[in-house]
Amino acid sequence: MTDSSEKMVIIAASGDLDKAWPVMILATTGAAYGMDVTVFFTFWGLGILKKPDAGLTGDDWRQKMLSVFKPGSTGKLGLSTMNMGGMGAKMMKGLADDHNVASVQELLEMSQDMGVKLWPCQMTMDLMGLSRDDMIDGLDEPAGAGSAISLMKEASISLFI
Repeated sequence: MTDSSEKMVIIAASGDLDKAWPVMILATTGAAYGMDVTVFFTFWGLGILKKPDAGLTGDDWRQKMLSVFKPGSTGKLGLSTMNMGGMGAKMMKGLADDHNVASVQELLEMSQDMGVKLWPCQMTMDLMGLSRDDMIDGLDEPAGAGSAISLMKEASISLFI
C-alpha cells in the first residue's frame, strides 16, 4: 500500500509481556484494517523475536550476561510490574486463556500471516551479539533507526511501546 494515510509504524522497545501484547494486538488490528504495518523491534523489544532455543548468545561476557538476564522469546516474557518471579506472567497468560485472548506468540504468527513487516534493529543485534540464526524465521531484513524514522515520516500512525 502506498497511501501514507494507510501506514502504521510501531516501535517495540520493551520485552515485557504487558507491552509485547499491545504491540502485537495493534499490529494485527492495523493489518486487519488494511493498513501497511511495520514493527521495528529495538533494545529489549528485540527479545520478542528471539527463538526459544537461542540459548546463550553473544561473543563476550557482557553479551552473554544479557542473554542470561533477558533470554527473550515470547514464552519467556515477564511482566513490567507484579511479575513476582514469573508468577504474575503465568497468571496473566491464564487469564488470557480463560478469556480467549490470543497469546503473544499466536499474535506474532498471525501478524506474519497478515503481512506485517517485522524489522529487527541491526544496531541492537550487534550490541547484544545476536545473529539472524538467533531470531525466528520469516523476519524482514534488519534495519536501522534511520529506516524506521523514514517510514515514520510517511505513516499516519506511529507508536512507541
